[in-house]
Amino acid sequence: MSATKINEAFSIIDISNSNDPNKELVNGTSVAKELIYGQRMSRTLDNFIPEASEALQLAARAQHICRWEIPRNSYPMDRVGYLKWREELKKFHAKKASEILEKVGYTQEIIDRVSFLIQKKKLKKDEDTQILEDVICLVFLEFYYSDFYEKHASEKVIVILQKTWKKMSEKGHQAALKISYSEKGLDLIKQAIA
Repeated sequence: MSATKINEAFSIIDISNSNDPNKELVNGTSVAKELIYGQRMSRTLDNFIPEASEALQLAARAQHICRWEIPRNSYPMDRVGYLKWREELKKFHAKKASEILEKVGYTQEIIDRVSFLIQKKKLKKDEDTQILEDVICLVFLEFYYSDFYEKHASEKVIVILQKTWKKMSEKGHQAALKISYSEKGLDLIKQAIA
């Protein structure tokens, strides 16, 4: 693995994501939402699978690249609109990532693999796609879940948790149960997986 190449790619991805107009408060500092998301994806992947392939590391960092450029409300606010928006985003993220990797000098093979992973192809069949999905779910549970359950009815949260759980592997489940949750957060998870 070429450390300089991957670091250069990470740096360009981070610079792109630092343009996110949406901010999140992290330890009292306002940070671009997708910048911190990409960095959380990388950290979580490193902890979950320290020996992850270079393509998987790149896909994790670029998973939400420039996501704000296609806002959710640019599609109908129903289930069909949501699914269409998600599909469009996958292609958009894959294209953005491919352009960066090409610029950095990655082979077509790696570029195609990263694109494949970002689009989450062959979930449950491709090991790296499954790992990426696990990491996405773990990042949600660790960093975004508590805000989420505060804003939604418990019934809705339980359904979302069941869908999340279904997408994860056994190893993902084990890692998810090691995250520290509030009493309410843990209780909702227990109900969801009962």
